[in-house]
Amino acid sequence: MSEFSRRDMLGAAAAGGVAAAATGTETFGQGQPPFGPTPAPLAGTELPSFRFQLGAVAPKRWDGGWAKEATVAEFPVSQALAGVLMSLVPGGLRELHWHANAAEWAYVIKGQCRVTTINPQGESQVVDFNAGDVWYFPRGFGHSIQGIGSEDCLFVLVFDNGYFSEFGTFSISDWVGHTPPEVLAKYFGVPAATFANFPKREVYISKGPVPPPLPANPAPGSIDKGPLTHRYQLLAQRPSVYPGGTNRLVSQQQFPISATVTGALMQIKPGALREPHWHPNADEWQYYISGRARMTVFGSHGRVRTDEFNAGDVGYVPQGYGHYIENIGNEDVELLIALNNGSYESISLADWIGANPHLLLATNFEVPENTFKDFQTRNRFLVG
Repeated sequence: MSEFSRRDMLGAAAAGGVAAAATGTETFGQGQPPFGPTPAPLAGTELPSFRFQLGAVAPKRWDGGWAKEATVAEFPVSQALAGVLMSLVPGGLRELHWHANAAEWAYVIKGQCRVTTINPQGESQVVDFNAGDVWYFPRGFGHSIQGIGSEDCLFVLVFDNGYFSEFGTFSISDWVGHTPPEVLAKYFGVPAATFANFPKREVYISKGPVPPPLPANPAPGSIDKGPLTHRYQLLAQRPSVYPGGTNRLVSQQQFPISATVTGALMQIKPGALREPHWHPNADEWQYYISGRARMTVFGSHGRVRTDEFNAGDVGYVPQGYGHYIENIGNEDVELLIALNNGSYESISLADWIGANPHLLLATNFEVPENTFKDFQTRNRFLVG
């Protein structure tokens, strides 16, 4: 059955009754973040900037590392996603903690780290991560991150809630430090004096010795591993290759535990174009690892905004907004992308044009029908 015949049948079914139309709407809407009122930053006659210079922000520092964040407080347009850039020295520990209001997705840019996790079923994992690896912790899962190896570990954290703050999380030192020693003594079956030297404030990032290598099997704390791994080796994935660069994509299909985030690692060659497109089911959060780029966002009613990006910048595109990215520098752009949906959806301008009859396009654009005969509409993802 042709696509146009299928559309005709759907139209006839919709005309047959409100119930059929409602069922279809519910089916196509599954998995999409709910819409509320238009956020204030997007409600004006002009679009705001979709760039935040995270690299220029002064980090918060500890002996074991540093962190800087981009939440809706710093970057008002990023309503649905927040990000943190964090670095840990060898032995630096992002202490045991959990996030009550967001899942955590991360990409390791350089170095190595060791992650521990525990889920509500009491299943735990201890896993080492290398540059190019991704992790995902569902909302509320307890975890820690520690730098290992001989160099600092740098990674990007993305949270599926723009109002989340990494500096307002639930830490084990904060909780234990504010629990009476007699309660802790009763709970753990040790004298109350055991807790005399425990910190009375949140540690957040501490520094200790570099832990030894993990035994081959099993890792300490991993006896009761859950069925779903928290690690995905994104950089090891065979990329999709295009004239203008490459793309590696990891959705819930490839990484089953990642229910609320799809990630991508994109390389855009100098002069190349990431084609005009939009995401029907997700907002897009970007971190520019290297290179210089220009992104243009279309927000309907003639509203268009163009911003230029450098290494260390964060970009953002609201759900359903059209956009494209150009490499305007002399080196490859390496771009990390996170979408707040475990299912990946994208519609490109070329696919849309190519899916319609030339006569319809001529009527729509008020130009001759033969205008469209030479349009290239296949494999335009990254145009060289």
